Amino acid sequence: MKLLIGLGNPGKAYEKTRHNAGFMLLEYFLKEYEPVRQTVWTNEPRFKSDSAIIVWQKKNGKTEKILLLKPKTYMNNSGLAVSLAVNFYKIPSQDMWVFHDDIDFPFGKFRIRFGGGSGGHKGIMSLIDTLGTDKFWRFKLGIGRSGESEHSGVDHYVLDTFARQESGKLKELLKRGVEAIELGLEEHLEAAMNRYNSR
Repeated sequence: MKLLIGLGNPGKAYEKTRHNAGFMLLEYFLKEYEPVRQTVWTNEPRFKSDSAIIVWQKKNGKTEKILLLKPKTYMNNSGLAVSLAVNFYKIPSQDMWVFHDDIDFPFGKFRIRFGGGSGGHKGIMSLIDTLGTDKFWRFKLGIGRSGESEHSGVDHYVLDTFARQESGKLKELLKRGVEAIELGLEEHLEAAMNRYNSR
């Protein structure tokens, strides 16, 4: 089993904000994979998350169960929800794929990497602290800093919604992210890194 985790904040007030790019990618992936009528997120109190389970059918005939998770513990406590699912299913950290925004990466770009520090991202920091390891995969979705001002600060910027003129580039980012996920599930994430990592 693989665990695919979108990082973000729950609730209508946050759903279109930059900090919820991880949620957006996971939601987009599920919509691409399932018919819209079957695209259902279930409230899972055991994991303090919304979740969905799919069975990935590889071209070689093998199948793999995939758990999709959107923590409801808010960004800074993401590790709590994730640890509940990891411990329940006994999922090795290397089978965790985490999707999150990255303010230090240009908007519209993304990069897949394995392990490393949090880069100041509070959600990743929470995962590392709670799980006691940094050995998991990350999909870093660039949201850039172009709209950040010295008056508004980082927190205001990431909790603000994407601008209307950014919608096209955001959709393209999510589309490429889904393609990378699909390639990673079909083959391996190294192949996805080689093809999709922004340079």
